[in-house]
Amino acid sequence: MATSLQTSFDICPSCAIDLLYWRDIKQTGIVFGSILLLLFSLTQFSVVSVIAYLALAALSATISFRIYKSVLQAVQKTDEGHPFKAYLEMEMSLSQEQIQKYTDCLQLYVNSTVRELRRLFLVQDLVDSLKFAVLMWLLTYVGALFNGLTLMIMAVVSMFTLPVVYDKYQAQIDQYLGLVRTHINTVMAKIQAKIPGAKRKAE
Repeated sequence: MATSLQTSFDICPSCAIDLLYWRDIKQTGIVFGSILLLLFSLTQFSVVSVIAYLALAALSATISFRIYKSVLQAVQKTDEGHPFKAYLEMEMSLSQEQIQKYTDCLQLYVNSTVRELRRLFLVQDLVDSLKFAVLMWLLTYVGALFNGLTLMIMAVVSMFTLPVVYDKYQAQIDQYLGLVRTHINTVMAKIQAKIPGAKRKAE
């Protein structure tokens, strides 16, 4: 059982890709709908209330099923045991290797983020720091228009729609993105040439 659990953790990235590309429509629909329902619930109720309601709903379902199975066994005079016995006996623990693996990944991501922020805030490259400043300035307008939960809902919808759209119209999207990237690089090159000290060091 532990081996199967470990395998499920190992193939998790592959499962995420399958979900985002809707390769199993039923499974993706359930996950997508559940996440949206949770986020929309958080827009109406507090986090504590949502957690409490979810726990009560889950307990109502499991208790009702347990009572139903007990009554059914009593009427049919059978002894099938606890209806959730298989799940209660299932091994649900991460191995030391898995914990170390995810810890190393997290550490790598945090260290990389800290180094990049240090580079931007201490203006190692003036152009990159200016780009970052413009991005933060734009985010002030985004923050004024949308709250955090609205942005999370938009992010979830984008995660479950953009990969499919890109997969279907990849050639056209790549073409337009290439034009935009070329235009941006041209503009940045002109700005970079006019700002003293903004030229990148030759690699």
